[in-house]
Amino acid sequence: MAHKRLQAYLTYYREELQKAYTSCFNKLEIPGNLKQSMLYSLDAGGKRLRPILLFASYEAYGQDVKKAMSSAIALEMIHTYSLIHDDLPAMDDDDYRRGMLTNHKKFDEATAILAGDALLTYSFELILNDPLLTADEKVTLTKELTACSGPKGMVGGQILDMEAEKQSVSLEAMEEIHALKTGELIRFAIFAGAFLANATDDQVRYLEKYAYYLGLIFQVQDDILDVSGEEEKLGKRVGSDELNEKSTYPKLLGLEGAIAQKEKYVQQAYENLKLADAEDSLLKALTDYFSERDH
Repeated sequence: MAHKRLQAYLTYYREELQKAYTSCFNKLEIPGNLKQSMLYSLDAGGKRLRPILLFASYEAYGQDVKKAMSSAIALEMIHTYSLIHDDLPAMDDDDYRRGMLTNHKKFDEATAILAGDALLTYSFELILNDPLLTADEKVTLTKELTACSGPKGMVGGQILDMEAEKQSVSLEAMEEIHALKTGELIRFAIFAGAFLANATDDQVRYLEKYAYYLGLIFQVQDDILDVSGEEEKLGKRVGSDELNEKSTYPKLLGLEGAIAQKEKYVQQAYENLKLADAEDSLLKALTDYFSERDH
């Protein structure tokens, strides 16, 4: 029953998010090729896990998620921009993403770069123009999102990840890389939902610790799937981390060791969820989903 409830939740909010950002883009008057490139990657069948985490975090303390919608779309646009740029020849040089041609293969390199830039900057405009948010809420959300996605967050993690290629790194160094590269956008999702639903300072503090472990869970499972996943389900080549000489959990700990480390993170995530008075929310089921996903 819990599994069916989660699947229904994921399906419902994916559809709601699709409707909302389609409405945004229908009103957006920009060059046609740029819009097509932005929408191509946004529409490429992503799981929408980050915005769905934001909704679940909101619903742990509040009821109507309309107030959280612009933040959720902005977050998904920043995540999509990062994937477009990750796939570029100068970065991971991937031809496929989610079973489709990567943006620079579908369009061209310059268009892909500009589409990523446009998704990044338009995300902040969405939050700042949202009539449902107060001025203070806009400032707080924009400040947090810029920090999570910028040099102190995701981008900082990306450069550390590239520098760790062909290197032997410690578990602590790997955790730092992925807490930034993967975890900071997840932290924003959890923070934004709780903040907009008026969670207490203590609840937000424990949820941010929960988000830290959730980001690590996501990355470990990503690394595991790159070793043992099915290419058809993943929509991209298996073994690309090894090919690119990336520092990964299985490379450092072995496959069984990576699985064991992931379970430690899961237990720590559960503990902080309980301290945040959110253990009965869908965040717990989403933690299991992050840990057990096969694509």
